[in-house]
Amino acid sequence: MPDARVQSAVEHWAPRFIQAGVDYNDFVRTTARIERWEDWLDAWCETGDVHADLAESAETAGRSRTAGEAWLRAAVCFHFAKFVWVLDAERARAAADRAVAALLAAHRLLDPTAERIEAPLGVVANLRRPAGADRPPLALLIPGLDSTKEEFFRLENLFLERGMATLSMDGPGQGECGYALPLRHDYEVGVTAILDAVAARDDIDAERVGALGVSLGGYFAPRAAAFEPRIRAVAGISGPFCFGELWDSLPELTRETFVHKAGDGRSRALELDLSGVLEGLDAPALFVTGKLDRLIPWESTRRQAEAAPHGEFVLFEDGNHVCANIPYKARPLVADWLAEKLA
Repeated sequence: MPDARVQSAVEHWAPRFIQAGVDYNDFVRTTARIERWEDWLDAWCETGDVHADLAESAETAGRSRTAGEAWLRAAVCFHFAKFVWVLDAERARAAADRAVAALLAAHRLLDPTAERIEAPLGVVANLRRPAGADRPPLALLIPGLDSTKEEFFRLENLFLERGMATLSMDGPGQGECGYALPLRHDYEVGVTAILDAVAARDDIDAERVGALGVSLGGYFAPRAAAFEPRIRAVAGISGPFCFGELWDSLPELTRETFVHKAGDGRSRALELDLSGVLEGLDAPALFVTGKLDRLIPWESTRRQAEAAPHGEFVLFEDGNHVCANIPYKARPLVADWLAEKLA
């Protein structure tokens, strides 16, 4: 039998892996051969290598579409190899670097207009634009505790198909930015830095910016919108009202990851509190979650909607954390809502 941490990862995050682009068969085969949490990273990197090899072979044969799709699969495998794996920082960094490189290769083949944006504080983002649009509105996509921009290609496509550009970022404590900057409660500093970096562009409409945050990003996004007036509409999926209040009920892997990224546990988690913040959020705000969420209780997300002056709340009875098990319900809802608010 796999150890408790392996079982926890499988039980809590299986739908998320599939939603992000991990092949279901890969998920079953890879997790079936992992008995110890210590072996998680290597097993997923081996699966990533399978797709990287397929990508290189396809590209050599001139099959760019096939190669790009294989690079996407490799990227998410390398990403999930290290997503809550904090046993060896050097090995985790190597896997993360491979995820970044694989996604850049996928962009080169599937969306060659995609750009890497670097901003002060070490904030990094991927900018993609919809075809045929001169100055589209911008959807800023904000990860959570253990997600990064490398997880968002499929999510970006929903916004691109609705005529919006996407800017998927790694902010404080996340992905590439997290190597130099720890996770912090005032995430708006990262948002301001990345919006400043694209403010002068003439191929997006910087006057029409919306933000979406997922999981802990569902705390970061509305907080940022309360302090950053350029965000005209904000949505969060399964975000906590006060992360510290949930500390004792969080999975062990989540607590370990937070300590690794923030430098401390409960005391730092208590700083991630929207009390007295959401009351100043002037923008329309949509808060979505699932009643079956075992990480962030749905009542915590409802508190966000109740505190925001223009808050709306949607609860899916059959949804789990970030509604990853029903992406066809939650994600189009949020994409449509932001498109309408930014029209």
